[in-house]
Amino acid sequence: MKKSRFPYTKKAYSLSLGLCTVLCLALSPVQAVLAAENAAPDRGVTINVYNWGEYIANGTDDSLDVNAEFTRRTGIQVNYTTFDSNEALYSKLAGGGADYDVIIPSDYMVSRLIDENMLAELDFSNIPNFQYIDERFRDPDYDPGSRYSVPYTWGVVGLFYNTDYIEEEITSWTALWDDRYAGKILMFDNPRDSFAIAQFLLGQPLNTTDETHWTEAAALLKQQKPLVQAYVMDRIFDKMESSEAWIAPYYSGDAAILVENNDNIRFVVPEEGTNYFVDAMCIPVTSSHKAEAEEYINFLCDPEIAGANMNYVGYSTPESAAKAYMDEEMAESPLYYPGDETLARTQVFVNLPEDTSRLVDRLWAEAKMGGPGESAVLAAIILGFLGVYISILVYKRQKRRRELA
Repeated sequence: MKKSRFPYTKKAYSLSLGLCTVLCLALSPVQAVLAAENAAPDRGVTINVYNWGEYIANGTDDSLDVNAEFTRRTGIQVNYTTFDSNEALYSKLAGGGADYDVIIPSDYMVSRLIDENMLAELDFSNIPNFQYIDERFRDPDYDPGSRYSVPYTWGVVGLFYNTDYIEEEITSWTALWDDRYAGKILMFDNPRDSFAIAQFLLGQPLNTTDETHWTEAAALLKQQKPLVQAYVMDRIFDKMESSEAWIAPYYSGDAAILVENNDNIRFVVPEEGTNYFVDAMCIPVTSSHKAEAEEYINFLCDPEIAGANMNYVGYSTPESAAKAYMDEEMAESPLYYPGDETLARTQVFVNLPEDTSRLVDRLWAEAKMGGPGESAVLAAIILGFLGVYISILVYKRQKRRRELA
């Protein structure tokens, strides 16, 4: 899902990775030149990679420069650009003007792209490192059979809360409806994540097509509206760190930023359950370099590369083997790797039918406005004034006609 991408504060990781970018930090100038000479010859191919911002290790903060290392090993150049939402990615692809070889959408968008025949079926003989993807991440609901995607990262949604102002332990999504925190509550500024919270409270499936379910969830969000300070995404960090807000839902991959920087902030996965999300690597059907794109995906699935990459990205890896190359504290943290009991209460988003999506968008707009009740009152007032105005005009015209007669 679009998540804010913030690099994790990393400790130095083992030089045994054997990666040129890391080794060169310790090598003499002569040794560095020799290492560079071992680079693969340029193959005259450039692949276009489209990813979220701050979502790959790039050599800053003593991290591995993943794309540079791929080029060094393979001789394939990488043109790397970023997007800030799944919808922005979709618009680029649907518009037909984009030429991407590797894209990294979220689960429900993968599902949509499959439904609209916009993804190429992968040749896994070119992706042998798929063997390192944990069994739990194979054959997902959004891509049955794992024919079109390879998981890149994953995480869950939970609640952040400030213990300076909220003294009791939070265990339920109902805290976001607690009037004791009125004006200090933040909510997601996107419909799927916000509706999911209401759906878990109501015991509904996240991907329901039942209009009654969505209407009931919308009613719950409308009840919450007067308590909400703001609907936000990235601004959660400033608002929570400054204590302007006390409680907010957000993504576990970003949990460390708030929890690590603020001893008074806690993170919990509510007992009713939560959304479990995956961002996955895919190849558009329009790719000009499919084999090279599969080579890139295979490279990112190498446990050493995946471990070094996740040390920077700060999200969870779908490869247990990669944890051996990660910061130990991060690899063992329940923030990133919640237990089986928690995961058993999760659901993943898939693409909704078009009519359901339109319904959700309409109900979401109403919920943020305070519901159709308010808009109906406003409409009635406007229509009332309009009716009076028209009556006056008609009366004046009739009077004028009588005078002329």
